[in-house]
Amino acid sequence: MNLEILLKEHFGYDSFKIGQKEVITSILAGKHTLAMLPTGTGKSLCYQLPGLIFSGHILIISPLLSLMQDQVEQFKRFGEKRVVALNSFLTQEEKNSILRQLKQYKFIFISPEMLNVPFILRKLSELSISLFVVDEAHCISQWGYDFRPDYSKLGDIRQKLGDPLTLALTATATKQVRKDIIQSLSIENCRKVETTIDRPNIAFKVEKIAIYSEKQNRVVELVTKLQKPGIIYFSSKKLAEQMASLLAEKGICRTMAYHGGQDPNTRVLIQQQFIHGQLDVICATSAFGMGVNKENIRFIIHYHMPMQLESYLQEIGRAGRDGKLSIAILLYSPGDEHLPIQLAEGELPSEQQIDWLFSKIEQEEEFTNGKLHLNDQLCELGGFNEIQWRILEELINDTPQNNRKELQKTIQLFLKSRLTAKMNNIFHMKAWVESNVCRREFIMEYFDDELTNKVIPCCDQCGLQLKDYHSSIDQTKTTINELSWMEYLGKILMKNELSE
Repeated sequence: MNLEILLKEHFGYDSFKIGQKEVITSILAGKHTLAMLPTGTGKSLCYQLPGLIFSGHILIISPLLSLMQDQVEQFKRFGEKRVVALNSFLTQEEKNSILRQLKQYKFIFISPEMLNVPFILRKLSELSISLFVVDEAHCISQWGYDFRPDYSKLGDIRQKLGDPLTLALTATATKQVRKDIIQSLSIENCRKVETTIDRPNIAFKVEKIAIYSEKQNRVVELVTKLQKPGIIYFSSKKLAEQMASLLAEKGICRTMAYHGGQDPNTRVLIQQQFIHGQLDVICATSAFGMGVNKENIRFIIHYHMPMQLESYLQEIGRAGRDGKLSIAILLYSPGDEHLPIQLAEGELPSEQQIDWLFSKIEQEEEFTNGKLHLNDQLCELGGFNEIQWRILEELINDTPQNNRKELQKTIQLFLKSRLTAKMNNIFHMKAWVESNVCRREFIMEYFDDELTNKVIPCCDQCGLQLKDYHSSIDQTKTTINELSWMEYLGKILMKNELSE
């Protein structure tokens, strides 16, 4: 079987990217596979191409609803119509319709939460699943930067589905996280395809800004001079919107803000404008970028320090997918680490909140038949946010409940270990910012990778010249093609109306 011919015939590519052929060959040989491939190297092809050969269904577990939808649209662009996404975006009527004709779909994207619905799991067990794909597999490990409790149940779900051939995909996972993935999925005899995480065409630069308020001016200077398009990442929706407004008012570039607080149609429109070259710069939170198939992004700027090197590497990996020179710039001011610390603490219930919750449970006898039941009133009274409450519900549902005190102790120990892991991640991120050694070598060592070829230009510690990334043409004083993006919005709205 000539894989290159299939690649050209179905996807239009002349050759495979790094690691793709090795993964596909392993899967076609019937071997469970763990693949760690760099961001931007086309991990989805590793199950798309085998799907053309296998007779059964391809089940893809993905943690992000927006990423699922992007992948579905990408499949359709390649001419594959037998694809569907099962997630909470669907109405009950749409879910029922899909489930009735589930056997007609070759590629089935599903969220881990949806997999835990007994009826849906029963419907999936009726299918012949040729490949069980776990995308963003680092979410399995509680020591990973983006641990999802529902991901830790995927090993049991695999067994219920008949132990199908499995492909676990990730771009950023330490040696310990990779070990956890294999153990959790029960694929101990898997083949590992672990290519280098290095993207040699992306240079690193950390700029230390003495006064935080000066960051805004520095962003204006950088965006004015740098070759575009680019993405500026923020940890604040409000600041993303303010920067987009400032850049637009000054006529520096065509720009919009993008964050999770916007309605889905707006986010789709902005994303498509960027992909099709109608916007030069996106001011975004981490909600933007997953699944965005744009090869010519020339710069990534981080206004705030990310919470960990793993997510930083994911976000800068959206640049330079065409192989051309690109740059990642992180702006740091003294004390910037306090924001990620606050965010990390805010994602988890505090010890005081847990003590309060169990004192209320003691008073109100929330145990029924030996099982603890939570209600929304406790969430509101205890000041839990949505993420904290969801974590608590999952922990309580998954933890043996012999008695209240043991349950409380188990939950507190778990939350303490998670917070410690998050703080360690922030510590490593700050150590990278303050390091005086080559930034690329620091990252490679963190991921137990080896730098085989020293690239020039590399980073600000290795003589990087920022002017090499400046634009050679005047990119200011441009305007958005109003007609084209309005036409696109009209198509989206019409599509939504027709599907209702």
